[in-house]
Amino acid sequence: MDSHRHRCKWACGNKLLRDYHDVEWGRPVKDSRLLWEMLVLESFQAGLSWNTVLQKRENFRRAFAKFDPKKVALFTEQDVQNLLQDAGIIRSRLKIEATVQNARAYLHMQAQGEDFAVFAWHMAERDYVKAPFPHLLAQTTASQNFSRELKKRGFCFVGPVTVYAWMQAAGMINGHEPDCFRYHACN
Repeated sequence: MDSHRHRCKWACGNKLLRDYHDVEWGRPVKDSRLLWEMLVLESFQAGLSWNTVLQKRENFRRAFAKFDPKKVALFTEQDVQNLLQDAGIIRSRLKIEATVQNARAYLHMQAQGEDFAVFAWHMAERDYVKAPFPHLLAQTTASQNFSRELKKRGFCFVGPVTVYAWMQAAGMINGHEPDCFRYHACN
């Protein structure tokens, strides 16, 4: 990746952040399972730096069965205890338990005939209002409504700030700074 291009300020810290920004962040994701993985990772990021999550992403994939919701939904208290001892991930009981619950909520939606990606994009488009500087916001009315709908479906640890960050990462909202080289490509 070209290190001389103008990027969003958060992406200038190191090569890992630059590569994530340039290749993944803000590109529309329509795959349900991948959207769920991204939501889980955003939940783990809450209160921490995104760089920390990126550094541990492969460890998360290993620890959470490659983010297979069917497998994660079956995690037991012993699995949670084991994960709390895993130095390769962020060891937060609340976030680990939320991941298990969110896998169950994801599967419940699926069992009810509700596709997670269709639901997510419908929610993002339903309440979307183009803000003049979306990269400066921490949450919006859309992310507040989206958070509420996720919670109604049994998801937890999905507050409006986490949901807004997820919406940006998954390309539901263009959060790139206007002078970032990725801004127009993601518009």
